[in-house]
This record gives sequence, structure tokens and C-alpha cells, in this order.
Amino acid sequence: MKSFRKELWFNVPSRRGFVNITNQVEACLRECGINEGLCLCNAMHITASVFINDDEMGLHHDFETWLETLAPHEPIGKYWHNRTGEDNADAHLKRQVMGREVVVAVTNGQLDFGPWEQIFYGEFDGHRAKRVLVKIIGE
Repeated sequence: MKSFRKELWFNVPSRRGFVNITNQVEACLRECGINEGLCLCNAMHITASVFINDDEMGLHHDFETWLETLAPHEPIGKYWHNRTGEDNADAHLKRQVMGREVVVAVTNGQLDFGPWEQIFYGEFDGHRAKRVLVKIIGE
């Protein structure tokens, strides 16, 4: 069995945003040469997420609105975590809802997606560089 590891770096210039990383993950798959196996992608920061969904701007707007309703950024003082001097408690909660990682089957050297599926990096406390781990195992 072969194993491949690569870190992808992102620096979202706004506090929150969604980045389609499917092409970068597919490039990793081509680079490693694995034809059958599994591909793990996970956010390596506790205020970011990796998830699979449709790449449709209306849906992304709906995610943003829904997440802000569930865990609004303000008032900052309502969160105990922010009493430590942070202002990102909402980002931790948003990450918990959107998830840490995804696993995609690799079949015939391709990510084995369902219709419309794409991989996204979700940023909830931006303005600095953060990593996504891509780990591919198989033959």
C-alpha cells in the first residue's frame, strides 16, 4: 500500500469564506499515482472546516446566513471563550457544525464523487494562513 501526504495552505482575506479546493485535491491525487484507495482532507485548525457540497453561490450565501444565525459573531461578550482575550468563539462553533474532515473514495485514479459534489475549505476566523492536510492511501 502507498501513502501520500501534502499540506495545502489558505489565507482567506475576510473573516469567513468558502474555497473550492477540489482541483488542488485532484492535483494531489495525480501527483501520488494512487488508483484505488481513500483520500482524507482535514482542516488543521480549530476554526476552519473541510466539507463536501455543491458549488453554488446561493447555497454558500445560505450557509453563511444559517451559520451566523446559529452562532453569531456578535455580541462577542456573550461567549465565555472570548473572555480569554479571543474574539473567535463563534468560529469554533461554526467549525463544529460544518465538520473537520471528509473522506472520498479513489476509484480508477479519480475522486469518486456523487453528482455535484465538490470539496470545500470553510474559514470562520480568517486573516491568517491555515493548513488543510491531504492524506491519500491505497494502491
